[in-house]
Amino acid sequence: MLDGIRITRLRGRPRQRPTAVAGDKGYSSRAIRAWLRAKKVQALIPERRDQIVHRKGRPLKFDRVAYRRRNVIERAVGWLKECRRLATRFEKLATQFHAMLKLAMIEQHMHRYLSNTA
Repeated sequence: MLDGIRITRLRGRPRQRPTAVAGDKGYSSRAIRAWLRAKKVQALIPERRDQIVHRKGRPLKFDRVAYRRRNVIERAVGWLKECRRLATRFEKLATQFHAMLKLAMIEQHMHRYLSNTA
């Protein structure tokens, strides 16, 4: 799935691992944080209250500004789920699915553009 994503580098193999991962409190577990730390990926996951109470040692770093940017992705995914053809993965071929995704994006931009000019 990550084959289509490339992070440019000056030399060597293109990087496919993200620098940070944002998730809600449901993903706040010691195992997930340890796995991300081993992969050198920053966890933008708020701690649950029960974990804060039982924590031993220093508090975890948490970047609130970066976590709030997650909202943009959440809204985009929510909008894509409203497009039934995309949500149900009606198109079985990846090229056709990609084409429908592009058409949905064009439709969204046209809708926003035309509604702002009126």
